[in-house]
Amino acid sequence: MASNHLTGIGSESKQLATWYFAFAAIIFGAQLLFGLVAATQYVMPGFLFELLDFSVARMLHINSLVVWMVFAMFGSVYWLLPDETGIETVGIKIGKLLYWIFVAAIVVVVLVYLFIQVGPADETTIWFILEGREYIEAPRWADFGIVVVALGFVANLWLTGMEGKNSGIVTVLMADMIAFSGLYLAGMFFTDNISVDQFWWWWVIHLWVEATWEVFVGSIAAYGLITMLGAHRKTVEMWLWIEVAMLFGSGILGMGHHYFWIGTPEYWWEIGALFSALEPLPLVAMFIHVLYDWGKTQGEQDAKGNEVSVINNKPAFTWFVLNAFGNFLGAGVWGFFHTLPQVNLYTHGTQFTSAHGHLAFFGAYATILIGMMYIAIQGTNGLKVMKHTKSSLWAVSLITGGVMGMTVSLTIAGYVQVLISRAQMGATWAGYFDGQSGMWFTQAMDWRLFMGLLVFTGFIFLAKDFLSTGKSQVHER
Repeated sequence: MASNHLTGIGSESKQLATWYFAFAAIIFGAQLLFGLVAATQYVMPGFLFELLDFSVARMLHINSLVVWMVFAMFGSVYWLLPDETGIETVGIKIGKLLYWIFVAAIVVVVLVYLFIQVGPADETTIWFILEGREYIEAPRWADFGIVVVALGFVANLWLTGMEGKNSGIVTVLMADMIAFSGLYLAGMFFTDNISVDQFWWWWVIHLWVEATWEVFVGSIAAYGLITMLGAHRKTVEMWLWIEVAMLFGSGILGMGHHYFWIGTPEYWWEIGALFSALEPLPLVAMFIHVLYDWGKTQGEQDAKGNEVSVINNKPAFTWFVLNAFGNFLGAGVWGFFHTLPQVNLYTHGTQFTSAHGHLAFFGAYATILIGMMYIAIQGTNGLKVMKHTKSSLWAVSLITGGVMGMTVSLTIAGYVQVLISRAQMGATWAGYFDGQSGMWFTQAMDWRLFMGLLVFTGFIFLAKDFLSTGKSQVHER
């Protein structure tokens, strides 16, 4: 089975996947660059003042995070579809057209963010500049464009899934991507009540990311284990269904932990707290899933006396294992740190949230998407066994070490805010500024900037490896 995945780039679907991965990598670099600008402005508030203000740098940092991951997700699906269904993706020409529409829309939106930034206080701003909703600030015209592209993508996935051979992985993706596209609609309509607006906004930010994206990760993990290890499909798909059930069982009502302080009924305190406490469990299942299949497959070879590694793509597998750890730590442990209402009363809106966000997005999504990019590089170059290069090792070490360093720095900063701004000073304006000027807070922000530089340096090594590793002599062909 595993050999079928290394058939090169003969498939148009796989060619389209490489386009998506290439643009995703470019936007990933932009995300890190704007993050560095924002981190520098925390330490030096006058940096690029009135040229690229903190509000704009932060907006570009956060929105490019979402965009590069969506591009990489679409690329991942287009890559695996021919392998899983046994046929070329249906509607591939429409898929290529939609890709260019998506790229053009993103480029225009970024240029507007950079050069126009602020609009009049009327509906033209919502339609043509930005909507002002964190993470999904794209103007209304781009929202409609994104939905059209997503629906075209879902149609291609469904038509291919129904025409080709049946696969548990594709079946899960078919259901998941309908929710993926549908939930985005919840952030598109306007309401003049801030509580109602926030209620629906969380449907996108929590259910979109913490439900549909996590199910997607489970599907990609299943595909990756079959591809890289030759793991048994029945075992892998059994784990996938368990994870899906657990994710929906905890993730949907766990959304209630965002409802504590936005004017929703008080019963969300109990519901949000209880089901949020269950959210780390499916992430543990994913963690066990990856390591179990690795150990089981390797053990079978060892029992036969074959002293060979069962992994045919070392860089990709490294990132997949990091996903197993990072998903549990970032989304599970750091998420639970400040989830219970008794704790969230003090941590809400502090750097604790930022610490969780950085490690969760990196651990849960960036890692596995980078792993999929390496699988695509292996297939594109027809490599039998892909090994680590110096660049790939530097990349994974610097990026992972930098993100962990940022997470620890931001956790310390959040602790200072909780202690001074909230507990001591009672969440007053004076308390906020006292917390911001504390020695531990300012030093933590210095360290956050330094760790961000490490991550960006790691990205340069990663980009170098993406561009050169296909020609490296260390791999087996």
